[in-house]
Amino acid sequence: MITQPQTTPAPDPYEERLRVQTARLLAYRDDGPLVTALRDKVGPGLPPVPATLVALLAIAAMAVTGLLDKGPVLLVPAVVMVVLVLPTAARDHLGKLDWLVPPLIRGAEFLTIILIGLAADAPKWLLFVLIYVIGYHTYDTVYRTRQSIWPPAWVFRAGLGWELRLLLIGAGAALGVLTWVLAALTLYLGVLFAIESVTSWVRLDKASALAQAGDDLEASPEEAMEQATGEAEPA
Repeated sequence: MITQPQTTPAPDPYEERLRVQTARLLAYRDDGPLVTALRDKVGPGLPPVPATLVALLAIAAMAVTGLLDKGPVLLVPAVVMVVLVLPTAARDHLGKLDWLVPPLIRGAEFLTIILIGLAADAPKWLLFVLIYVIGYHTYDTVYRTRQSIWPPAWVFRAGLGWELRLLLIGAGAALGVLTWVLAALTLYLGVLFAIESVTSWVRLDKASALAQAGDDLEASPEEAMEQATGEAEPA
């Protein structure tokens, strides 16, 4: 009795596109270990765009009304972000406007860092460097996923995510040690993101070089000469 070979059905293109879209948006969010741990424990979650927008507007309103002053109140913007934005991680991010969630989160994170830092009289250059480091990480993540090169999951956990970064900054400001917190966080994240990014791209270049070398070994001498010179030998 001859058995037919088992074939694996090809994935549905539409569902595959949705899977990739969701994975990209979740990567762009830059959620950390706290969000990852609680994502499955918040039920259906909150609508991503409205909740994130409300958090952003609430933090801006606190600054405009002068509520942000030295002391424990500087922890409030970080808590607002966590309370309103963390539950949005449970959603699938397939809505028509859900592509706005990552830039809204990043904008709210940067705004919170700036407002807390200014209220606590932290060095402005240190705020700028921290925002630059986080921005570089965001750009690197976007560029890699556009090339179908996914950053490892551990780098998002090690990077603390937007939620733990903001909670650390808020707590540091509330306790009057924000400058030290900013310096330690900037140094840690800068080293982490730089080393991980460089080593990942170096490994990719080596893999590409090895693959190219394998192709060259399989090519005939005439094909190799044609690739090297760009000209075909006369027949």
